[in-house]
Amino acid sequence: MEIKKIQEVDLKNKAVLLRVDFNVEIENGSAKEQFKILAAKKTVKYILSQEGARLALITHLGRPEGKKNQDFSLRQITGGLEEILGVKIKFVEDCVGDKVKQALNNLEQGEILLLENVRFYKEEENNDREFAEKLAENFDIFVNDAFSVCHRDQASVTGIAKVLPGLAGFRLQEEIEKLKKVKENPEHPAVAVIGGAKIETKLPLIRSFEKNYDYVLAGGKVSIEATDRNLKFSDNVILAFDLIENGKDIGEKTAAKFKEIILQAKTVVWNGPMGKFEQPPFDKGTKEIIEAIIASGAFSVAGGGESIQVLEENGWLEKISFVSTGGGAMLEYLSGGRMPGLEVLENNFPRP
Repeated sequence: MEIKKIQEVDLKNKAVLLRVDFNVEIENGSAKEQFKILAAKKTVKYILSQEGARLALITHLGRPEGKKNQDFSLRQITGGLEEILGVKIKFVEDCVGDKVKQALNNLEQGEILLLENVRFYKEEENNDREFAEKLAENFDIFVNDAFSVCHRDQASVTGIAKVLPGLAGFRLQEEIEKLKKVKENPEHPAVAVIGGAKIETKLPLIRSFEKNYDYVLAGGKVSIEATDRNLKFSDNVILAFDLIENGKDIGEKTAAKFKEIILQAKTVVWNGPMGKFEQPPFDKGTKEIIEAIIASGAFSVAGGGESIQVLEENGWLEKISFVSTGGGAMLEYLSGGRMPGLEVLENNFPRP
C-alpha cells in the first residue's frame, strides 16, 4: 500500500483540512479523555509550522442522527482542546459554506479552526458526493490522521479524498506501520488476547490470528459466545475455561494459564477486557492480564475503547509499546477487512 505522506508535500500557503477523531466522552462540558486528541498533536503542530499554511480540523462527535443538536456540538470542548493541543482554536458553527470560508480568511498566525460536528449532516454517513464537494471547496489539501474511522466509507473520510489531494498524517502513518508489523511479521512467540463482547465482530480477528500466532487467548463474553455457538478452533486458541458469575470475569485458573503464556511472548496484541472491568472486583482478571503483558517485555499493541479506558485509568498507556486509536478499525485491519479510508489515499495525491 503506497500512501502519500504529509512530510512529502509542500504545504506552504495551503488551506489544509485535517480529519481527526475527537469523538470523546464529555463530562461537565469538557473532554474527559485525552488520548485521541493527543494523537493528532504532532500533525497539527507540523502543519502550523509550514509557512502560510491555514488549518481546520473536522471530526464527528456522538450520533446526532444527521440533525443539529447542541448536546453533540464541538463548541463545548474547544477550550479543552486548546489546552491539550497547545494552540489557539477558533470554533466555526458549521463545517461547510461561507462561515468556514470567512473563518479561514480571518485566521491569524498560530491559530487553527475547529469545524462543527460533521454528523450534523445526514449526508456525512451517506457519503454524499455533493456534500463531500462542499466540505472540500474551501481547501487545497486533505489530510487524514484519524485511523479510527478508516474502516468507514463516509464523506469526511473517503468522499473528500476523491475531491482533494489526500495525504496521511503522522499518526495515521504510525498506525499502519505498527499494525502491519504485528499482522504480517510478528516476533514469536506471538500471542493475541481477545476479550469484550460480540463474537461476530471478534471472530474474524480470532480466525486471522489463529493462522499465524502461537496462541490466541479469548476471555470475556467472547469466550462464552464462542462456546455457546459450539465454534471450533485450532489447538492454539484457548477459551476462558473458568468464569466468575457468568462471565463477569475470568477465573483464577484461566488467569494463571493466560499469564503463563503471555510471560513467554515476544509479541502481544490485546483487544478487549476479560470481563466487567468497570465494576470491582470484576476488574481483577483484566488488570492481571495487562500486568503480565507489561511484565513480559514483549512488543505490545493494544486497541479498542474499553482497552484504552483501562490503560488510561490505571496510568498504563506509556507501558504498552503502541496503543492504537482504533477499535473497529483495528479489528478490520488486523482481520484483513476493507479499509476504505486507506484505500482512497493510495495514489490519491498527484505525483510528478
